[in-house]
Amino acid sequence: MQDTAAEGNRAAGPRSFARRVFYIPGYDPFHPRRYRELYRTEASAQAAISGYEIALKPKSTTGPYGWQVRSHIGGAQTSAEVEVLVWSDLVKGSMARGIFGTYLQMLRTASIYIGSGALFGLMRLRKGPMIAAFYPIVFLVVQLGLAVLAGWGLFLFLAPVHWALGLLVGAGALYAILDLFRRWDNKVFAYYLMHDYAFGAQCQGANPPELEARMAQFRVAIGEALRGGHDEVLVVGHSSGAHLAVSVLADLIRAGAVPPGAVLGFLSLGQVVPMVSFLPKAARLRADLAYLCTRPELTWIDVTAPGDGCAFALCDPVCVSGVAPVTGKIWPLVISAAFTQSLSPARWRELRWKFFRLHFQYLCAFDRPKDYDYFQITGGPLTLAQRFSGRAASKSRNETPVNRYRSVT
Repeated sequence: MQDTAAEGNRAAGPRSFARRVFYIPGYDPFHPRRYRELYRTEASAQAAISGYEIALKPKSTTGPYGWQVRSHIGGAQTSAEVEVLVWSDLVKGSMARGIFGTYLQMLRTASIYIGSGALFGLMRLRKGPMIAAFYPIVFLVVQLGLAVLAGWGLFLFLAPVHWALGLLVGAGALYAILDLFRRWDNKVFAYYLMHDYAFGAQCQGANPPELEARMAQFRVAIGEALRGGHDEVLVVGHSSGAHLAVSVLADLIRAGAVPPGAVLGFLSLGQVVPMVSFLPKAARLRADLAYLCTRPELTWIDVTAPGDGCAFALCDPVCVSGVAPVTGKIWPLVISAAFTQSLSPARWRELRWKFFRLHFQYLCAFDRPKDYDYFQITGGPLTLAQRFSGRAASKSRNETPVNRYRSVT
């Protein structure tokens, strides 16, 4: 089945096409090879469903990690160099807190969101991300309660023999149980999510210096590609990577680093921008949102889906953050990946309760694809602007400004 958007625009697409793609992951501690393998397997599946050819090869450009995509779609040959902009080392460093450090982190993060009032604004947007935010807190508190009960029980049992022995055994049992829960976290993700929310909140919405330094490196890489004469330079930001991409691209355009004639696209997927932009010291991000939404140098498409409980689905990140200008706003175009329509009923039933897997569905194959196809966007012969030309924004989008913090710098 050939994608309808590519079919309708076939005449507009060039016969050969060269693209550079920069992928900014979310808060993910894993090696970027994970994204190559995901792309390889899911691109093959989507090509079989939609009737086109696509294959991966080793990268031919410099940079830390990436791959090359070759495709034949709609009669056109496309070559795309994909590079992962890595910050997983910073993520790993932020997760090295230990058990009790994580509980202290939980208390501090909760106090920031509640004390600042940011939580109450976020609760007016989508239920899913708020459930995801409370999920690690509930799990960690339950785990601590079970460990305390077990330790206290052992203490009461052994105290009549010797209170010091009971105290030692009880404390040891408490720690051992908490450590066991931590080792099982790859099944429940309580520690992982807690570290994720804490990372954004640690400076109350401002970027820590080490992250700003890494973003500066991202700007250099993208800026060099923009001067490379490609048919398109496409930046993809997934989850937390979306708000990093906003700031990186805003800085690039402010610096005049987009040459005349360069084609720049920005695809934000499963964004969680409000989790940061609603914090009191996120003035830098709010300023970047307000600036980027007015710029003709790029095309910005924001894709989410109500079926993704971890994203602020169909919430315009500029508007809900309260920084949309009175006039001149042109981005983002907010559209839905419409999981319940672009996945067959059987596939939807299979994935519906796999919340973390659904948060990555934007990077995967759809067995009933509509106009959103990640592999045609990144590896096909149409620019982001061409592909979504004339596409209306989702009628269900939320543009209500509910953020109490609207200062910008």
